[in-house]
Amino acid sequence: MEKDIGKIKKNDTSDIIIRVDDFGGRKGLTIREFITTDRYTGFTKQGVRILAQDFPKFKEMINSITEEDMKEIEEEQASQEPKEESVDQQGLDDY
Repeated sequence: MEKDIGKIKKNDTSDIIIRVDDFGGRKGLTIREFITTDRYTGFTKQGVRILAQDFPKFKEMINSITEEDMKEIEEEQASQEPKEESVDQQGLDDY
């Protein structure tokens, strides 16, 4: 049994697929990358599987993340991005 829950676009050729499935007789949640290219269309090895028995803990962890947490992470990442130097700052103005 497979039930696709949804997908998130990663880029022009990749999506992240979330599904409930039964793999090897063990039910669980699978989060995997799905690509569409000229050479290959299908799931990659990139991803994670959460067994049904571990899902309540996973759900608890995900639900503990707030919108504020995500904003703080975005702000941290933005402040750590390297700033582009102008030609003068690179020392090229001497030429």
